[in-house]
Amino acid sequence: MTEPEFDVHPKASPEVIEQRQALAERVCRELQRAGLPVYRGDLSGGPQSRPGADVHVAPFVEGGVYVDWRTEAELKDAALDLFAQGIDYSNPPRVVRHHKTVLNQMQAALLGILTSAGFDVEEPDRHGHGSMVHVIGLQP
Repeated sequence: MTEPEFDVHPKASPEVIEQRQALAERVCRELQRAGLPVYRGDLSGGPQSRPGADVHVAPFVEGGVYVDWRTEAELKDAALDLFAQGIDYSNPPRVVRHHKTVLNQMQAALLGILTSAGFDVEEPDRHGHGSMVHVIGLQP
């Protein structure tokens, strides 16, 4: 019997991970200074249900530092429950539209705040990263 093959993404070197960890900590400090609730979701070891900016390091070669906005569970769950039941994509329920609007607006705010604080940021591919913000590094 042969072992199943899995497409495992190669991990970045320990030096690169260390640089990303330091960058993630700087991102957290700047978001806290701006008054936003922020936490390191990758360091907590469990599912994330806290609202605010979830800063995490993706350890893969193609990874990096990402910031994802999380709403209160009440809003998120209401939208996801309706979404799971099936919705008319051309006219989604108000709570689904509201949840999407909050995520989009917070992504724009995070991009602006982090750029102003001196970070080089981008909006990554929405298909793979939703409304996250990719922090590339510090501006030159």
